[in-house]
Amino acid sequence: MNLRLWAMLALLVSLVSLAVGTSFAKSLFPALGAEGTTAYRIIFAMLILMAVFRPWRRKWVWADALPLGLYGVTLGVMNLLFYSAIKTIPFGVAIAIEFIGPLSVAVWTSKKASDWLWVSLAIAGLALLLPLPGGDAATALDPLGMFFAFAAGICWALYIVFGQRVALRYGAMATPMGMLAAALVVAPVGIFHAGAALLDPRWLVAGLAVALLSSAIPYALEMFSLNHLPKNTFSILLSLEPAVGALAGWLVLSEQLTLLQGLAIALVMAASMGTAWSAGQDKRVTPGSGQA
Repeated sequence: MNLRLWAMLALLVSLVSLAVGTSFAKSLFPALGAEGTTAYRIIFAMLILMAVFRPWRRKWVWADALPLGLYGVTLGVMNLLFYSAIKTIPFGVAIAIEFIGPLSVAVWTSKKASDWLWVSLAIAGLALLLPLPGGDAATALDPLGMFFAFAAGICWALYIVFGQRVALRYGAMATPMGMLAAALVVAPVGIFHAGAALLDPRWLVAGLAVALLSSAIPYALEMFSLNHLPKNTFSILLSLEPAVGALAGWLVLSEQLTLLQGLAIALVMAASMGTAWSAGQDKRVTPGSGQA
């Protein structure tokens, strides 16, 4: 098997790891809430990244605080919002709504009229998720959950913008320092909501598993894939994330999707793949995964 195939396999495994980790994280909500679970994920991921990258070896100045702070705070809030979203709406649907963020960034930086086709597909997908007059109330999505997912998508767009800036300025060191800023934002919220439950050894082990499956493992595999795949190939494969999330939600959490919700996810995935393909045509850099 050549290196490119290994890179494609690594990216697919990272998507599965992220989906399984997030599905497992949702099972902790009854004990810790979305906020406490997010705190576990961010804090443990920060500690792992700190141990790997050892950013204290670099000399930092106060001028670094603002760009890294914006990057990290956006990352932390994005994760809080996304976990709050999947508390009440299916995992795959939440990812599809959140994908509007990176799609918006890609289209905003595009100068090709054809990209508006992908925007139209994404809008059509979102429209299918909205409650229809006279529709079945039992299958309607929770409006607050949809709002949280959409807000997470806005944060994902900002995360891409801020992330590109700090990556150019600080390289790999941006990741652990950004995660440190995210932890400083998320930890107080998680402690306020979950309290002493965060110190329970049962949940500590579960929280470490969430961080490994949802952050550490996907991040390492994505970095390997990025180094050995063209950017548009990487982004097209990344567009499978809503489908993988929907499958994980079904297998791990027994979440059921309606036909319209499944079609909505397919339209958003098509829009994401089309945007990535278009990016490959004019050599634009497309965004990567904020969740990892």
